[in-house]
This record gives sequence, C-alpha cells and structure tokens, in this order.
Amino acid sequence: MALTEKQEERYGRHLVLKEIGRTGQEKLLQSKVLVIGAGGLGSPAILYLGAAGMGTIGIIDNDVVDVSNLQRQIIHSMPAVGTAKVVSARERIGQLNPDVSIIPYHEYIDSHTIADIIRDRDYDFVIDCTDNFPAKFLINDACVLLHKPFSHGGVIRFGGQTMTYVPRQGPCYRCVFETLPPEGDVPSAKEVGVFGAAAGTIGTIQATEAVKYVLGIGQLLTGSMLIYDGLTMEMRKININRNSHCAVCGDTPSITKLADLK
Repeated sequence: MALTEKQEERYGRHLVLKEIGRTGQEKLLQSKVLVIGAGGLGSPAILYLGAAGMGTIGIIDNDVVDVSNLQRQIIHSMPAVGTAKVVSARERIGQLNPDVSIIPYHEYIDSHTIADIIRDRDYDFVIDCTDNFPAKFLINDACVLLHKPFSHGGVIRFGGQTMTYVPRQGPCYRCVFETLPPEGDVPSAKEVGVFGAAAGTIGTIQATEAVKYVLGIGQLLTGSMLIYDGLTMEMRKININRNSHCAVCGDTPSITKLADLK
C-alpha cells in the first residue's frame, strides 16, 4: 500500500529514520498487535502503537474506567469513567489516528478464550499488560503453544521489568518464573502502590519491542530481562537462558494444552 500525502506528513519523522522509512511505515500500517490489558501498562503501549500507525490493535480488557485509574492509565479520562476500558481506548485512538483499526474485546481471558482471540486476526505480536500472575502465565503458555512472540511487562511501586519472547529464539516467562508464587507472597500494586510514570516507562518499552519485532530492526529483549528502578534511575539487563526443562517450551514439555491457573 502506498502512503497518502497526509500519511507522509503524519509519519514524516518515521520516514527519515533509515530503520523505518517508507517501506517500514507501510509495513506498520499492515501489521496487527494484540494488547492484553488497557490499564497502567496498556495505556502508553496502545497510545504509542496508535501514534506510530500500527494498522490493527486488538485490546482485551473486561474492566470499566474508575477514577482511581486516572493517576496512571493515561489513555482514559474523566468523561470515560464508568465506560468499558476497551471502548474508552478505542475512542481515544480514533481521535489520535484514524489510520488505526481498534478491535475491542470486552471480556476476561481464560484458557477457553485466549487462543481464539489471538487467532481472531492472526496477530503478529502480543503485549502482556496484565497485573496478575495467573493471567501472565496463561498468556505465556498460549503464546508458546501458538508460536506467537510477546512482550511481558510488570510494574510495582517505582519500578518494573520487561522481557520479550520469540519462538525458538530464547526463554519464555516460565523459564524465569516456573510456577505461580504462593498467594500472598507478592504484594499487589493496590497494596503497595504504583508510580504512574513507572508504568509509562515499561509500557512504552513494550510498544517499542512490538514495533521493532514487526519491522525486524534493532535488538529485542530476548534472552534478557530489563529491570527499571525509577527511584535510583537505573536500568539493568539480566541475561536469562532457556530452560530445557521448562514445562511449556522445554525439550519435553508437560504443558501441551491451556489450563486456567489459580
């Protein structure tokens, strides 16, 4: 597809980047990314994907906008309070970039729905912006079994972490965190708080990984976990290896079909 004159103006700062250029922008406009969670991480991820001209963005979230969300979930606003987050996000991206098609899924993901949603538009990349461990393990297992690349992200207090999984190119989430932590061992963001801009930092990196993967540029966070501390303003990458005994991506996996975790 050839860029229109208006698109050349809109994406002008991309077109002069040799890593993107006209060919890359045209590819972005034809690509599809699925974002699971339209909250603290999903908000910046969706906004930057939309601004970049990612052609189709699927958004999964079963929640509605609450006033307490607005401290960090920047895609939403006061008029959206009480509205489904996927609807609020779709309206915001519609105002930002009419080139982008938003596919809303106002539902809760489980072992029966996630595979169908990922297959729905044959998404090129998945971004995990959820805030609970059962969902993160489920997303990981679904992406591994469906051979889909995805970005994991997590944030709490003033910091966060993110890594990228690409099939047959590095470790998955379970290679690092083998099983669900015992209930109560890891405090929730509701209990200990989360600094809004920290979520913005991690979510923006996740969007960057999605664009890089789609365009085949740069170096992805495969084989490493990026850890961010907003209080000390330090970022460090920890090398991680694929676990040959991993339950889902190992040499003899024990997980061959999806199941809900509690």
